Amino acid sequence: MQSMTRFVDEDLHDAQFRECDLTGARMIGVVMHDAVIDGLVTNLVVNGVEVSGYVEAELDRRHPVRILIRSDQPTDLHAAARQLHAAWAATTDRIRRRPGVERVSVNDEWTAGQTMRHLVFVHDSWFRRCCLGSTDTFTPMGIGPAVEPYREAHGLDLSLDPAFDEIVIRREDQAAELEHWLGAVTPERLAARAPVPDDDAWPPYARGRSVRECLRTVLNEIFEHHRFCVRDLDLIEAQDGTDGSGTLA
Repeated sequence: MQSMTRFVDEDLHDAQFRECDLTGARMIGVVMHDAVIDGLVTNLVVNGVEVSGYVEAELDRRHPVRILIRSDQPTDLHAAARQLHAAWAATTDRIRRRPGVERVSVNDEWTAGQTMRHLVFVHDSWFRRCCLGSTDTFTPMGIGPAVEPYREAHGLDLSLDPAFDEIVIRREDQAAELEHWLGAVTPERLAARAPVPDDDAWPPYARGRSVRECLRTVLNEIFEHHRFCVRDLDLIEAQDGTDGSGTLA
């Protein structure tokens, strides 16, 4: 059994934990000011109060599309996809007003362009493969997981540096494909076992899931990465003193 890592009387000021599994972590007698936690957080108890329920409720209040994403009804899911598409379209226009901002990284996060390239990959893998059963290779510009052997496989080409317009066109085509499918899909189809091809391409753990579960991954990825993208654009504009129109605030 792996021993538990312990930090006692350590100064973790400004520490960063990325892609870490902190399940079961205990922080006792800690001092925590201006901390940020962003990830899959459940059953989080702060000073004796379970707070994740409050957080989820507040996120639903701020972003009602999350409620639609959790629905099992095709009409709700179709509405969610349309709302997400509209949100990304508005953010794309915002990016166009600041040429080059799509290549700016904040706090070592993906740039806006890289984020959209990742969504190209999400669509190819979690929608086309898992919901449609496609065996086609992935769009070369897509950015997938950093782990081997999936990092540059099944058609991905990390040497590419596509123009922003090229990325946008691809995402528009994918959004249209998703919305068209959702306009005709039935509850029975959503509840069926996902037709994941029997090969070694990503995602390796989708077999046995329902089409609905795979679709939820697609919609959640589109939502969460839009949230991250807007967050970083806000930070960029705050740092250089401009507003969303690209003019000085």
